[in-house]
Amino acid sequence: MLQNNTAVTEFVLLGLSSNPETQLILFCLFLLIYLVALSGNVLLLLTISLDSKLHSPMYFFLGNLSVVDIGYTSSTVPKMLMNYLSQDKTISLSGCLSQTYFFISFGGIECLLLGVMAYDRYAAICHPLHYSVLMSRKVCVSLAATAWFLGLANSGVHAALMSLLSFCRDNVIHHFFCDIPPLLQLSCSSTQANRIAVFMVGGSVIIGSFLCTLVSYVYIVTSILRIRTKDGRLKAFSTCASHLVVVNIFYGTGIITYLLPRNTSQKKDQFLSVLYGIIAPMLNPIIYSLRNRDVQNALWNEWVGCNRRNCFSEFK
Repeated sequence: MLQNNTAVTEFVLLGLSSNPETQLILFCLFLLIYLVALSGNVLLLLTISLDSKLHSPMYFFLGNLSVVDIGYTSSTVPKMLMNYLSQDKTISLSGCLSQTYFFISFGGIECLLLGVMAYDRYAAICHPLHYSVLMSRKVCVSLAATAWFLGLANSGVHAALMSLLSFCRDNVIHHFFCDIPPLLQLSCSSTQANRIAVFMVGGSVIIGSFLCTLVSYVYIVTSILRIRTKDGRLKAFSTCASHLVVVNIFYGTGIITYLLPRNTSQKKDQFLSVLYGIIAPMLNPIIYSLRNRDVQNALWNEWVGCNRRNCFSEFK
C-alpha cells in the first residue's frame, strides 16, 4: 500500500450508540446475527460440497456467495463487537484502510455474483436445452473467477486512492466500521479522485451487475409468460423469487449509499450499512437457499439423517 503522509495515526469508531446499556443490547443482537450468518453460510457451503446432487452451476455460485458472505460480515462485525465491550474504540490507520479494502472487496464480489446468478437463471429458464453448454464447468469457474478478480481489483483502486489522502483534523468516525463515505468526509486533502473512482469504477461494478440482472429478468419474465399452464409459470418463477429478494435488498441499499448524492443522515447511512453489510449476509442462506427443497433434502440427508445412522462412526 502506498505511503500516506498524515498527522492522524488512528481513528475512533463511535458505533451505533454511545449509551452503555444500548451498547450491551446491540452487542447481544449483533453477536446473535453474526453467529447465525456464520453458521448458516458454513452449513450451506459444507452441504453443497458434500452432496453430489447439489454439484450444479446454481449451487456452485451459491457456495461462492456463502464464502463471500462469511468474509463480508467478518470484515466488520468482530471489530464492532470488540468496541462494544471495550472502552478503547480506536482503530489504526492501516487497520482502517484494510477494513475498508476487505469490506469493499466482498461487497463488489457479491454484487458481481448476483449478476452472474441472474444469467444462470436466464440460461436455465430461457435455454433449458442448451443449459449444460451455456453453463459448463469451465464457464462457471471462469465467471466466478472473473467476479472475484473484478471485485478485488475494484477495491484495490479505492484502497490505493484512500492511502494517498491526508487526515489531519478530526479522527472520529460516526459509524461502526471504516467505509469510504465517512473517511472522505474526514480527509483534509482533495477527495475528487476518490469520488470520481466511486462513481466510475465502483459505479461500473454496481450498475453493470444491475443491468446484467435487469436484462436477464426481462428475458426470464418474457419466457415465463409464454408458459401456458399456471403451475408451470409458478414453478419457473419460484426458482427466481429468492434471488429477486436478495437483489432488491443488496442493490437498492448499495446504490443509495455509494452512488446517490450525500443528502441522507448519519443514522440512515448506518441503517443501510447494517442492512446490506450484516443483515443481508445472514438472510442469504435462509432466503436464497434454505427455502429450496433440494437444499432442505440435502441438509436432512447429510446432517440429520447421518446423525441418526451414526455416520460419524464410519470415520473411526
